[in-house]
Amino acid sequence: MMPKLLKNLYLDGSPHPPGPKFLLLQGHLELGSGLGRSNSWTCCPCISQKSPLQTIGEEQTQNPYTELLVLKAHHDIVRFLVQLDEYRFASAGDDGIVVVWNAQTGEKLLELNGHTQKITAIITFPSLEVCEEKNQLILTASADRTVIVWDCDTGRQVQKVSCFQSTVKRLDIWLSGGNDLCMWNRKLDLLCKTSHLSDTGISALIEIPKNCVVAAVGKELIIFRLVTPTGESLEWDILEIKRLLDHQDNILSLVNVNDLSFVTGSHVGEMIIWNILDWTVQARECNFWDPSPQLDTQQEIKLCQKPNDISIHHFTWDEENVFAAVGRGLYVYNLQMKRVIACQKTAHDSSVLHVAKLPNRQLISCSEDGSVRIWELREKQQLAAEPVPTGFFNMWGFGRVNKQASQPVKKQQENAPPCSLELIGDLIGHSSSVEMFLYFEDHGLVTCSADHLIILWKNGERESGLRSLKLFQKLEENGDLHLAV
Repeated sequence: MMPKLLKNLYLDGSPHPPGPKFLLLQGHLELGSGLGRSNSWTCCPCISQKSPLQTIGEEQTQNPYTELLVLKAHHDIVRFLVQLDEYRFASAGDDGIVVVWNAQTGEKLLELNGHTQKITAIITFPSLEVCEEKNQLILTASADRTVIVWDCDTGRQVQKVSCFQSTVKRLDIWLSGGNDLCMWNRKLDLLCKTSHLSDTGISALIEIPKNCVVAAVGKELIIFRLVTPTGESLEWDILEIKRLLDHQDNILSLVNVNDLSFVTGSHVGEMIIWNILDWTVQARECNFWDPSPQLDTQQEIKLCQKPNDISIHHFTWDEENVFAAVGRGLYVYNLQMKRVIACQKTAHDSSVLHVAKLPNRQLISCSEDGSVRIWELREKQQLAAEPVPTGFFNMWGFGRVNKQASQPVKKQQENAPPCSLELIGDLIGHSSSVEMFLYFEDHGLVTCSADHLIILWKNGERESGLRSLKLFQKLEENGDLHLAV
């Protein structure tokens, strides 16, 4: 039976190229970012014209987030948010503090102090069997080379481990990845580890079937099989099965998209969709700067674009599409059609750091430019066929259709994306880079930023209704409502 894996968790533990030093795997959700960017190639000035940034006026009729609460508790960059339940979330960042908040009221519930350096990740954690009370737990990793398990109901430290030195075996495990891959039990005891993999370290890690995991190491994907204790052997082990060398530059993003596929994105804008069972390439997309297939080679893209313009920073997905944050743009890749069906080449003024799918075919993105934007995926209306010119001008040839000239136009229409991403909301509140966000269906949107602030964006119409209901209830309790009638 496959040991239970939880979420990815990064830990920057020593001087190293930009990016995480360690990564802890516990499930299917990836937090953090990839390793440093490659400097192995140069590029000439961009040949393509810069797409204009789409703007929206003050009358944002489709934007529900018209009220906000500014939450202050951190003293440095707030990099991470994690949802604890339907009304609580936790924040963490470079000040080494974890803060638990009420998503409905914005009230600060707990402040957790235990790390001496910046926190590099925070995830939810199942209750430990050794705990009598089944309280909600969170696990944090820090640049001080410690991992702490917290009870976020009481604020108590359940467990703290420094430098990961321990050897007790248990069934439920998690993995960490730095320069090697290590397997740990839920009591934070080391079970086994691989030999030295790379000086660059593991940038991302996901679980796949057949007791395997995929690790992104520089340009490579390495498939490992986890060997669990059996009657013949009581030892845990990690076996390297295969190396996939299809990427041309460092892999920044790695996520599962469904039961059949996982997807990777690189520093130079390569997206590859892989078969999750046999690890073969299902599809490849390199033309993110122009979704119509006019650039035939990846080399053209490398030479035409600046590195940050095409780096794939983040993925999200649904049953039909993969949504990619590529440089400053957003791209929607349809899994069945195997093509880009919609894009905003310049969705923000700076790199897009995080993207998420919302209900009703909506998408939300945040950027280094400090903005948070809401998009709607719409199908384009097909243009009617152009009528044959008639009349006076046609007699003299002015209206005659040039069939040869019309061919490129027709081909361009066929290659054009069938959908569009329309801007429906622009949330301006942060003064610096917005690192990520959380979406609560009932309580709004939470964003965190390098400006040390957290903003809770509220549905103005819903909040107004709740205030009115609360007022009427209070009047009724005091008897004032009957007197007024």
